[in-house]
Amino acid sequence: MGGMTSSMAAKLTFFPPNPPSYTLQTDESTGKLMFSGVAQSENVDILRLSTKKGNEIVAVYIKNPAASLTVLHSHGNAADIGQMYELFCELCIHLRVNLLGYDYSGYGQSTGKPSEQNTFADIEAAYKCLEEVYGVKEEDVILYGQSVGSGPTVDLAAKLPRLRAVVLHSPMMSGLRVMYPVKKSYWFDIYKNIDKIPLVECPVLVIHGTEDDVVDWSHGQQLWEHCKEKYEPLWIKGGNHGDLERYPVYIRHLKKFMLAIEKSRQPMNMSKPCKDQIDNPRSSMDDIVIPRPSMDWREKSRQSIEKARPSADCKEKSRISTEKKEKSRKSVDRPEKAEKSRKSVDCPRKATTGPDQLEKPRKSIDRFGDMMRSVSLCNIDCFKPTATTS
Repeated sequence: MGGMTSSMAAKLTFFPPNPPSYTLQTDESTGKLMFSGVAQSENVDILRLSTKKGNEIVAVYIKNPAASLTVLHSHGNAADIGQMYELFCELCIHLRVNLLGYDYSGYGQSTGKPSEQNTFADIEAAYKCLEEVYGVKEEDVILYGQSVGSGPTVDLAAKLPRLRAVVLHSPMMSGLRVMYPVKKSYWFDIYKNIDKIPLVECPVLVIHGTEDDVVDWSHGQQLWEHCKEKYEPLWIKGGNHGDLERYPVYIRHLKKFMLAIEKSRQPMNMSKPCKDQIDNPRSSMDDIVIPRPSMDWREKSRQSIEKARPSADCKEKSRISTEKKEKSRKSVDRPEKAEKSRKSVDCPRKATTGPDQLEKPRKSIDRFGDMMRSVSLCNIDCFKPTATTS
């Protein structure tokens, strides 16, 4: 019964391009695999990876020499890496990351048939390749899952405690919830992301279009609310299921997220910052301890100013300075107040719970909504330097 249900779910979930958008050939001079009709590049590797399910999947690795982080990208249900290749290259350049994208079993030139369990094996094989072939550490990996790709992405993220970050693009709460408004998970459901997302330890960015007619916007909202480490979500006003990359705010927000993640000196989940710290990476522990010696600096500066003033005022200024020093010592002797002050610096915006917490995405919607009313749809050219990006 379970196998029959899973097979039916697969037919409703997976739509691999037929025929595939690409073919493979071997470069005679180097022996490397390459996409047919695409010029060979030194920074691009085409790979065949074996999965624990016995399938052989095709992956593409694009290296950015300036990158310190690597994105493992899981695409949507009606695409393959041939169609995604141009976008992959653009993301590598503009986000300054390395990127590995792969085709699920039964997609593109990958063998086998698509299924939930096969996609779990597929992403594990891709991640293993990053570790063993390219020497990428877990704490330098960002998982990116789009649409059905949110399934294998969340499943793997829940198993990697030192993962750097996760991006969920038009994600689903579960396969069954896409079709029916059920309130709980059933044994025959697939991609039960809503049950797994609380297990993800790292920061999570959720991107969703408010007019998504395939996976309703509420899926993204619910997943964001269940995240342990929330990052400011991106609700694209008017965005549908497959056109979010065309909005300039998409790449702007992604760049902001990547910059915050890149500047963090250690995985965000390891330092356990307040919810909003990732929005302002400058509020790191290193930055907090720097201002403490400034008390001595101010004192030295005050003394030098007093020396430069007329001698008639020396005694009076000296008395005032002594009183200020005494007050300063008293404030230092109050560790409880100092501790409160440090806590206020650690969390510049107090984390809240309850109704106020749920207001954040709505404020974000209004803000991005105002942005979107001032721009029109564009194509992939919005990634180019001439477009409005930040």
